[in-house]
Amino acid sequence: MGSNILLIGSYLVEGYYWLILIAIFGSWFPKFHTSKVAEWIYKLVGPYLNFFRRFIPPLGPIDFSPIIALLALKYLGAFALEGLRQSLNVIGI
Repeated sequence: MGSNILLIGSYLVEGYYWLILIAIFGSWFPKFHTSKVAEWIYKLVGPYLNFFRRFIPPLGPIDFSPIIALLALKYLGAFALEGLRQSLNVIGI
């Protein structure tokens, strides 16, 4: 049971990581912005990316905030999953 919970958490973090990558690479293609898929993706990842854009301004035409957001997601996701794993071990699941 506990391993299933960790696996689902891992899939969620990894899936969100890929959605951010799709949003980043999709921004290079003008027609991507007008698609329904892009609207759905931007609704999911937009608030997370906007948090980093408030603190890391673009340097000319290049926006480095998504790179920092991806790194933060990887580290915070790993930290959260490890905390979840230890919590599940303590309660015996």
